[in-house]
Amino acid sequence: MARSASDIFNAKTLAIVGATDKSHWPKNIYSNLVESGFPGKIFPINPKRDEIFGVPCYPDLASLPEPADLALMIVPADAVEGALRQGAANGLKAAVVYAAGFGDGGREASLKRGAAFRTVLDELDIAVCGPNCMGLVGIRQKLYCYPHTHISQMTPGPVALVTQSGGTLSYFVNCALERGLTFSYAISSGNEMSLDLADYIEFLIDDPDTRQICLFIEGIRRPDAFMKAAGRALAAGKPIIAIKTGRSQKSREAAASHSGAVAGDFAAYEAMCERYGIISCETTEEVIETTLAFQQGRLPKGPGIAFMTTSGGTVDLLHDYCDEQNAVVPELAPETIETIREFVPADCHIRNPIDTGAPVGKSGRSSPVEICKAFARDPNIDMVAWCNNMPGAARSAGQADHIRDLLAATEKPVISFARIPHMIPEGGLEFQAETNMPFVQGTRTGVRVMNALWFHAARAGDTIPSLPPPTGDRENCSGAALESALAKIGLAPPRSVLAADAEEAGRQAVEIGFPVAVKIVSPQASHKTEIGGVALGLDSADAVTKAARAMETKLTGHDPNAAIDGLLVQQMVSGVEVLLGARDDALYGPMLVIGTGGVMVELIGDVALRLLPASEDDVRAAIDRLKLKQLLAGFRGAPPADIDALVAAAVAFGNFYLDHRPWLADIEINPLMVLPAGKGVRAVDIRTVVRSVPAQ
Repeated sequence: MARSASDIFNAKTLAIVGATDKSHWPKNIYSNLVESGFPGKIFPINPKRDEIFGVPCYPDLASLPEPADLALMIVPADAVEGALRQGAANGLKAAVVYAAGFGDGGREASLKRGAAFRTVLDELDIAVCGPNCMGLVGIRQKLYCYPHTHISQMTPGPVALVTQSGGTLSYFVNCALERGLTFSYAISSGNEMSLDLADYIEFLIDDPDTRQICLFIEGIRRPDAFMKAAGRALAAGKPIIAIKTGRSQKSREAAASHSGAVAGDFAAYEAMCERYGIISCETTEEVIETTLAFQQGRLPKGPGIAFMTTSGGTVDLLHDYCDEQNAVVPELAPETIETIREFVPADCHIRNPIDTGAPVGKSGRSSPVEICKAFARDPNIDMVAWCNNMPGAARSAGQADHIRDLLAATEKPVISFARIPHMIPEGGLEFQAETNMPFVQGTRTGVRVMNALWFHAARAGDTIPSLPPPTGDRENCSGAALESALAKIGLAPPRSVLAADAEEAGRQAVEIGFPVAVKIVSPQASHKTEIGGVALGLDSADAVTKAARAMETKLTGHDPNAAIDGLLVQQMVSGVEVLLGARDDALYGPMLVIGTGGVMVELIGDVALRLLPASEDDVRAAIDRLKLKQLLAGFRGAPPADIDALVAAAVAFGNFYLDHRPWLADIEINPLMVLPAGKGVRAVDIRTVVRSVPAQ
């Protein structure tokens, strides 16, 4: 089956199947096409009419004077297959199917129709947008196949939008136009039974007029193809700016019911975004503001941001938001401070972020502009953020020249942000376009936008590492062989012995040396603390024996058929408890999990995921975004932990999983005890999930 959106957007002849003046969708689409100046031929199709919209009307696709390249199927679901087959037999290359009822909604009839339609699409060599969509727009081709009349006659631009939500297209485009964005394409992809997100991204990467790609995602149907396309976009330097539903369970369930999408685990999705440089936004408004910032065409060479404002309260908020978003706010160089001093009141505390108060005016010079220039010259600063509302026609006299002068003085990104979103003043969009200064709405959004510029810049042009073939040994996936294999890569356990019974556990504890921990070993005790299967800090043989007997009794009381394989007596070690795990995500593949460990891991939720293979830089970046970083640095008088050993162990652990992934579905060390600096790590408790059938 062909998968190319070019078959749609290169159409020279177009048929509207279901043309009628009694429904606003076909009527509005025809009007949009004509008024926007579609240069090809348009053939209305309706077997009950000889003429419609003032032009000849044809009974079906077989009756056209020449083949239609593209058919807009604005007919009920039951009529789509027949029309599509007829079109294929008469030279049709592509179609847009608007009707729902193809696997969406959960109804039995819809599910059956959807399954049958997939078979039809596999059989026919036709690229289809939809079904269950609201159409699409190719602005340069003047191809307006969307039913809202305000989505027409648009000025071509560099932004492409692909949304799985049809109604979102209209609202997004309308709001984006009001913020100064211009579009190359706007696509409502629907149920994606033929063309999907990956296909559209591939098409947009090859389009020289598209420079930014915006996505509204409910689910990713072909993750491998999607990631391949995202990798191409990254290599091409075209940022993908996306919002995805599915953070909550209810959102995932809703997406599955109305679009048939497979939402997957949101944390795994964000790990995929991290690897492929996809900018993950929290709101559709943020997608617009971020895209606006990228439209300036400048990328930073580092993460450092300098903020200028005239408000102490805004400075306080900036500190909060920068801390929340892990934004880098460097100290200003001494020469920068001295340069700024003549443009601010004498009592101004010159720092980053800066509250300039009322800047000191200089004849013929804009003090805010001169301060921003000083920021831009600072070797510690990579981006400049100026808190400044968008000027309108009434306020812009002379200001445009000052801003152009500022941007000419540096190649670094310089972005304005409003402390609070506001109405766009008359003449504001023209001012923004003339000066090439993005005016972002909102303080927190301003911080996130600046971070997004660096996030993309740090990854743009990267080649995504491929998964190496597994080279491990199945024998290393359990028992003593597993412990030995992990020890060889820096993940040795504390000194331990597996005792057959409580009495032997007491004797072995004496050999190991006190204090010790005792853990019951049983297939029915994977979460040992929940069934009383762990005793810590035992300081005598008698205490060990009593604790071992108690946990045996408790386990068999909980499950009389429980199999007890022994009692693990283990040397007690102290340090920072870390969770280290690896698993195979159903959508995005092998993942490394790292975070704060111990019994509270699920409650705290301080974890980060990274796609494998993971480098040392990947692991350090993951740790930098966690509260775990504070524990490792030495919290409340504790000595600093051996971070280097943790990073090396995490990389080796991820590689071990990749080598053994045919047999291991999941492996977890919790806790991995990170000892004081220079002392290494100890794998205290290892849990594995072995595949019932080896992965191919």
